[in-house]
Amino acid sequence: MLKHLSIQNYALIEKVEIDFSNGLSIITGETGAGKSILLGALSLIAGERADASTLQDKTSKCVVEGTFDIHKYSLKPFFVNHDLDYADQTVIRREISPEGKSRAFINDTPVTLAQLRELSYSLIDIHSQHETLTLNEAAYQLSVIDAFALKSISGKTALEEYKSLYKKYKYAEGLLADLQEKERKSKLDIGYWQFQFDELHRLNLKAQEEEKAEEELKLLENAEEIKSVLNKVATTLNGSENAMGNTGVLPMVSDSKAQLNFISRLNAEYNELLSRLSSVYIELKDIANEIENLSEKVAFNPTRAQELTERLDAIYGLQEKHRLDSVEQLIAEKENIERRLKENSSLEIEINNLQKEVAQMQTKLFGLSKKISADRIKSIPKMQKEVSTLLSSLAMPNAQFRIEHILLETLTEQGIDKVKFLFSANKGSDMKDIYKVASGGELSRLMLCIKSIMAQSTLLPTIVFDEIDTGVSGGVADKMGEMILDMGHFMQVITITHLPQIASKGTSHFTVYKEERAGKTFTQIRSLSKEERITEVAKMLSAGKPTEASIKNAKELLNH
Repeated sequence: MLKHLSIQNYALIEKVEIDFSNGLSIITGETGAGKSILLGALSLIAGERADASTLQDKTSKCVVEGTFDIHKYSLKPFFVNHDLDYADQTVIRREISPEGKSRAFINDTPVTLAQLRELSYSLIDIHSQHETLTLNEAAYQLSVIDAFALKSISGKTALEEYKSLYKKYKYAEGLLADLQEKERKSKLDIGYWQFQFDELHRLNLKAQEEEKAEEELKLLENAEEIKSVLNKVATTLNGSENAMGNTGVLPMVSDSKAQLNFISRLNAEYNELLSRLSSVYIELKDIANEIENLSEKVAFNPTRAQELTERLDAIYGLQEKHRLDSVEQLIAEKENIERRLKENSSLEIEINNLQKEVAQMQTKLFGLSKKISADRIKSIPKMQKEVSTLLSSLAMPNAQFRIEHILLETLTEQGIDKVKFLFSANKGSDMKDIYKVASGGELSRLMLCIKSIMAQSTLLPTIVFDEIDTGVSGGVADKMGEMILDMGHFMQVITITHLPQIASKGTSHFTVYKEERAGKTFTQIRSLSKEERITEVAKMLSAGKPTEASIKNAKELLNH
């Protein structure tokens, strides 16, 4: 339950501190005093979004802090799951900076807004006037059925398991759709990529082969000239056998060696020259032999030249097609295309596996949904009876309430069920959708009946009503007050009301008012004493300044 609420720099509130007790707490005040501001601040620690426009002082941050006594409730798993410190007196805090940045804390540990909402969902239900309108929404109506069904039937585990699995199922379905779209687009290109790959694969490219082929082709294309040059050099070195007086370089060097050999023994320098000339002769002889060998190897091969030309043309063509500059880049492109083809193949496997997974989840979801549906159908007659009984106690003896159940063929977030609340306030009238036949006061009474049933089912620590008594008065208001008071026997109820019949039922009473200081208007709230409550209720009875009659009436209401 909510033990303490602190609000600082929110709307017209400069700073307020409120201590709440168990049972029924009443909040009253004149129109425009700021009752809705309190509700807005409380909504912040329940996880609602906020912005800097709510700051009273635009230069300071807004801080809303609530202390909750949670020792009676099984909430420790939440703290364990989110690695948070548990405390019987748990503090939830929201801060909004002047720049509009919002931060949330649970026991001084920063948390996400989603985590804050998850915890607050188990702590407090804030019923605003707008929520009465949601009674017309199919999803809300089904959640009401579930809350009631859980009271009588142990279906909570199945429902929670279903919702958890459904999230995974929808995620997997979305992923599958993305993969299938990717596959569809891929298949449009797969023929093109396969052709590209086959073309590159057939060529069987080798690294650096382009340079080697170009070099070999150059030799083949210039074979005659090369052979001619080599032969001429060989003749120059070796001389011609047909020439008179051999004039080749080697014969002449050999002759020079023989001449030096006669005098080499006479002087060391001559001997050195002979040695050097001998080395030159050996080197020239080796060169001549190598030239002769190379000359013998050189031969014009038109067939090989044609092969190389065609090979290079194919390489150049692919380079131009792929806008690449080398064989190495073509090899890399082939590997890239091959990877794409393999990815497409693995994509098919992934899709097949995911389809099986989705089908398995779908089968399990249908199994769970049928069990949940059976629980819901079983609870409907009892809920119809309880709501009708409560409506009768609120001066609507002829009211009829019926729940129409429709079994769906497809899965939804809430299962395979759709319900529709049908209502008739008067005897003999046709039952129709609530929003078509219920007045504001009738909607308020119907919503209170439903909230009363849900409160007992969900065992929520705290519920806040914001003028749920809209559209009612007199004896009906008194009976609504009794129902709200009964709710306060097993949970904490905080009610903002404008009716004295309900205000008089509270175990504690707060008034919201405005005050002016230094030319500014501020909203304040304070707890009322017994005598102050008489005056407050008397004001509500007389719509202004209390009269003797309204004071007397207020005392009677409060002593009831």
